[in-house]
Amino acid sequence: MTMQFAAPQGLGASAPVSTFDAVVETAMFDQPTLVISLDRVEQQYHALKAGLGRADIHYAVKANPAPEVIARLVAVGSHFDAASRGEIELCLAQGARPYEISFGNTIKRAADVAYAHSVGVTLFAADAAEELDKIAQHAPGAQVYIRLIVETSQADWPLSRKFGCDRDMALELLDRARDLGLQAVGFSFHVGSQTRRAAMWGPTLDEMHKIWHAATEAGHNLTLLNIGGGFPAFYGQDIEAPTDYAASVMDQVSARFGEVARVMAEPGRGLVAEAGAIVAEVMLASRKSARDLHRWVYLSIGRFSGLAETDGEAIRYQISTPRDGDPMGPCVLAGPSCDSADVLYEKQPVLLPLSLSAGDRVVIRNCGAYTSSYSSVGFNGFPPLAVMVV
Repeated sequence: MTMQFAAPQGLGASAPVSTFDAVVETAMFDQPTLVISLDRVEQQYHALKAGLGRADIHYAVKANPAPEVIARLVAVGSHFDAASRGEIELCLAQGARPYEISFGNTIKRAADVAYAHSVGVTLFAADAAEELDKIAQHAPGAQVYIRLIVETSQADWPLSRKFGCDRDMALELLDRARDLGLQAVGFSFHVGSQTRRAAMWGPTLDEMHKIWHAATEAGHNLTLLNIGGGFPAFYGQDIEAPTDYAASVMDQVSARFGEVARVMAEPGRGLVAEAGAIVAEVMLASRKSARDLHRWVYLSIGRFSGLAETDGEAIRYQISTPRDGDPMGPCVLAGPSCDSADVLYEKQPVLLPLSLSAGDRVVIRNCGAYTSSYSSVGFNGFPPLAVMVV
């Protein structure tokens, strides 16, 4: 895509301006729009791969399913973690080969298992006996890995309740998979979303190694370790550089597990978040009374149109405006819908220019992950988040 834009405000006329930066700073949109830089996605892929080394990257498609993102990742050699038939079809349509796709959701429709098997997908996740029965019936002879529950996560968003099983059940499931004629190849786990420091992986890896060792002692020949996601993005708090972070994680994996035949990693947020920015606008700036300590600033985008991860104020996006040189003050930030839950940041107010008013441009940074994929379909009549790929 070739587009011409003026240099963003504050850059000299001779300063190099990427198409992405120019679009984010100057392009006009009639609705909130996520702008994604494919070059930045590719750069992040190579940075993570340099640290992960022998581990295969299986991009978590759910983080951002834009076809152009998938196609670029296919071109640079990525594999994929798919959660549904739709995501498998998307990856295949963009050139991914079936053996490069893992059906990583532990909750699958039988018909979707059969579909995946029919198109050549050979690797499936499970964390329950009934799921193994399903896979054995509809994908006979498939490779399976057992998802382990993580109870030692230090991540901003632990994922310890919905997915995975404990040690004893995991060992039972390996036996059951073998008895069903499946290839029980290993384990997977997820250390938790936005694990900001590589050192935070240590306690989880210790627990996972104990289970791995118990399985090998029980006679299982494990050849696959899927370390999942957790690779962080920058949201204002310091994080390690992606190559250094990934290399540190792999050093910890090797120290505990040795030379496992196959290691998989499933970055999603850590691969695409920093490649995206949302362009929106202020719809209203107001106070509730003369006694109100904080202004309320309402944006054209909210929880139901892409910013679902502001729930609990866990993800605090970086926000910029053309008025950032003006005096600043705290405000409550909210979305446009007629729903009282559509408040983004209130417990910890956001510092924004006091001069902000309706119509002003707002850029939400590092939000290429879990925004377009979480956007609702027309809640309150507001359109879903638009996506522009450059």
